[in-house]
Amino acid sequence: MTNLAANFADRDGKIWMDGELRDWRAANVHVLTSTLHYGVGVFEGVRAYATNRGACVFRLEDHTQRLFDSAHILRIEIPYTKDQLNNAQLEVLRANELEEGYLRPIVFLGSEAMGLRAEGLSVHVAIACWPWPDYMDPEAREKGIRVQTSSYTRHHVNISMCKAKATGNYINSILALSEAQDGGYDEALLLDNEGYVAEGSGENIFIVKRGEIHTPQLTSCLPGITRDSILTFAHEMGLTVSERSITRDEIYIADEAFLTGTAAEVLPIQALDNRQIADGRRGPLTEKLQTMYFEQVRAKREAHPEWHTYVASQ
Repeated sequence: MTNLAANFADRDGKIWMDGELRDWRAANVHVLTSTLHYGVGVFEGVRAYATNRGACVFRLEDHTQRLFDSAHILRIEIPYTKDQLNNAQLEVLRANELEEGYLRPIVFLGSEAMGLRAEGLSVHVAIACWPWPDYMDPEAREKGIRVQTSSYTRHHVNISMCKAKATGNYINSILALSEAQDGGYDEALLLDNEGYVAEGSGENIFIVKRGEIHTPQLTSCLPGITRDSILTFAHEMGLTVSERSITRDEIYIADEAFLTGTAAEVLPIQALDNRQIADGRRGPLTEKLQTMYFEQVRAKREAHPEWHTYVASQ
């Protein structure tokens, strides 16, 4: 079982790496690994939740498909099949005896050569998992968070490949989040190069106005799997949903606003740029969607059984 008191380099447990389980402390790479220097790698964030049937990975196949899509965009050929990596994620959960946990598959390039022109680099895959119950203060799920519009712009669609969950893309997110935290905020909101709302540092964003749901179209923002789950719930509820360009002042005057992501789950926004949104608390529709999401990931809803992969059944 992973030792929560240890840092990430010094823990008990197992990490799946290049086709085998390795002791946590032995899952290392060389300092001249290409991805460390140039940021050409892809990764996923996946969650497993405790259910009445044991540990269950939420939307495993969708996450693995996005991992392969990201690799294809970056011209990386993963040396395993999707089924192999699906099974590897279940294997590492079992090896670490986790009923709930966060999975981190990562695909990276080797150290056979250096430089932008490097050829013949090997492709490696590693999968780690650890307990990660809450991305932020658990109270934030109810009271919401304070967000600041970042001075950093989200990548332009022809500057960085925005549909790839690539390691190098997250420099942008880290700069934006650090800036927001330095200012006393919980999260950053990034705009695209035209000044429209894109996403948070690691989350998609939604607003509610007069009972309708609005979210940015998928141009410069990542196609979030939690985002897709929320859109599915909204359509099932018969709500009107618009995927369109949104300005940040629309968020100021929204009835509700919230962020979604595998790590953040469904997180209300209480204020943006020191403008309180509505009454500054989680709105009723946000609460409803949040409840549906947590019921879904814990397999308490009968809908969408295809989203659930049970660890014990493999």
